[in-house]
Amino acid sequence: VCQVICSVSPTCRSSSAPKNDRIMENQYVEPIAELLRQVGLTEQITWQTQAIVLAGILLLSWLTAVLFRRLVIPALQKISSQTKVTWDDHLFKDEIMHDLCRLLPPLIWYVLLPVAFPDQPVLLSILRKGSLIYLIVAALVLVRSFLNTLYEISNEHETLRNRPLKGIYQMFKLIAVCIGGILIISILIDRDATSILAGLGASAAVLMLIFRDSILGLVAGVQLSANDMLRPGDWITMSKYGADGYVTEVSLTTVKVQNFDKTITTIPPYALVSDSFQNWRGMRECGGRRIKRSIAIDARTVRRCTAEEIARFRSLGYIGDEEPDEEAVNLRVFRGYLMHYLKGRQEIRQDLLQMVRMLQPTTEGIPIEVYCFTANTEWTAYERIQSALFDHLLATLPEFGLAVYQRPAGRDFRTEEETKA
Repeated sequence: VCQVICSVSPTCRSSSAPKNDRIMENQYVEPIAELLRQVGLTEQITWQTQAIVLAGILLLSWLTAVLFRRLVIPALQKISSQTKVTWDDHLFKDEIMHDLCRLLPPLIWYVLLPVAFPDQPVLLSILRKGSLIYLIVAALVLVRSFLNTLYEISNEHETLRNRPLKGIYQMFKLIAVCIGGILIISILIDRDATSILAGLGASAAVLMLIFRDSILGLVAGVQLSANDMLRPGDWITMSKYGADGYVTEVSLTTVKVQNFDKTITTIPPYALVSDSFQNWRGMRECGGRRIKRSIAIDARTVRRCTAEEIARFRSLGYIGDEEPDEEAVNLRVFRGYLMHYLKGRQEIRQDLLQMVRMLQPTTEGIPIEVYCFTANTEWTAYERIQSALFDHLLATLPEFGLAVYQRPAGRDFRTEEETKA
């Protein structure tokens, strides 16, 4: 394609080229005209000769395309289907092969049109330019299909499947379209493509402004992929943009996140690099989801255990035999009971950190925090396990003489007579 384009470029052809082309074209046309005169169709090179030659060129291009689709494509696909690898099956699929077939007609037209119009340089130039433009457009369609196929192949590869490569392929498509546009403009105005590029270089600041998001998206996509910061399917949280859900698509200019309320949030890729976001992938890969929740204990209910309670708690294993009786405080025994309870739950990961701790006492009571990991990372299962754990915790508090701190409400100040009424 580049050789064909270069052959019509003003900088690539010498001044004697048109004369030589006409001599060569006449050498092809004269025998055709002589053959037509012998069969009695025409006596000179007229429009009838040109029409017959043009029809032959069109017929030849059509037959070439048909033969390529009926013979060459099935043969290539049969060979690729017999190989053990799968990437060649994608490269020789119908979409790419048909796009490749579209390159044949304009190539044949460009080569053979001088035979039909040897003495009409203006019309010939217009038709050959049209053939080149068609050829460039067909080549761009082929490049698009090829890049789409590469993206499909990368999605099937274990290492590349979870990489955000769609933005990079989109950038290659954009570059191909820009190059094709420059070549088409150079053909239409009969100028060298390098001079057009030089003119575009002078307006680089304007181009940078126009393609700012695309350039930033490409750089951000490379950083996200190289540092493995984001993959399609990751659960991310980014409160600045209201995103809390799964990544569905990572393109050149946007990252689409489907939130849990089924809304879609779009985030610029460079925002994920410049700002902070939370990725929950590690939780899913680990297979454990953290529970970190506390309840406030009323400080007035914290006391030493009685002799009967100490005996009962020792028999249940909540107080060790080596622990003296004077250290038996109901809040401390309750923390030990919770640790024993967590170790007996199958829904709790026993190989990950487990802890029941007392936080800094406040005016709202004494916070007791439970820190552990569930064995199921799904949201509904996680909430069910967490709710069941704290239901048991709240229901067990009275057995240890403890109560949850709760701010007094209006009914707490009502007298007994008012309550009965």
